[in-house]
Amino acid sequence: MNILVCAKRVPMTGGTIVLTEDEQSIQTRHLGFTISPHEECGVEEAVRLIEANGGESVVLALGPSEAEEQLRDAMALGVDRAILLETADEVDGQATAAAIVAAIEAERAAGVEFDLIFFGNESADSGNYQVGIRVAHALGRPCVTGVKGITVQDGRARCEQETASGRDVYDVPLPAVITVKEGLNLPRYPSVPGRLRAKRKPLAASAPERRDAGVEKLRLRLPPGQGKQAEILGHGPEAAPAVVEVLRRAGLVT
Repeated sequence: MNILVCAKRVPMTGGTIVLTEDEQSIQTRHLGFTISPHEECGVEEAVRLIEANGGESVVLALGPSEAEEQLRDAMALGVDRAILLETADEVDGQATAAAIVAAIEAERAAGVEFDLIFFGNESADSGNYQVGIRVAHALGRPCVTGVKGITVQDGRARCEQETASGRDVYDVPLPAVITVKEGLNLPRYPSVPGRLRAKRKPLAASAPERRDAGVEKLRLRLPPGQGKQAEILGHGPEAAPAVVEVLRRAGLVT
């Protein structure tokens, strides 16, 4: 069995996002980077399936040269090798999918056929939900999205989606494309020996063919903040009655 996991270098969530002066990108000077939580589960699932069934796992990222850090992190968890499609510019979902398909076709020409291709259900930054579906369509493979449970047996994948009423189950033949969600599994932490091994694992870097964007980005815009308001109730002991009145209005005292 051969498994490909597609990941994206994204800013760590929870930090303060600042835009560049031209409003075309995020100011990354003080940001840390990682891969999306969904993709972390994809990496973990690939490693588990290869441990159970044998074969090779590969992680692929399209992004700047710095994305090697995230690829090495994935290999520290047990992925066998990595592919970096190096581009300095942010590209849209259509161009991203085309570059990934070209890389998969190149692997096929070299004799490597991927039984499973994992994507995160959506990336943590743009959240477009479309790259995995576009790749599956281009390759003519079945695609199941939003998966939170997967079992592979006898050349088929049993995929489970969470719904409001329980779980939907899809049984698809391999090869297939699966987009997974956080909660599929509990990703492991990289060990020190794993990080040392990752430094020696192969990483192939190449520049994908530049394609015209299907959409044009005008500018980025931060959502308006909710703001905070503070009311001064007084100073010293004189503020005590006002504090009691606030607590009474909140129903905390009678």
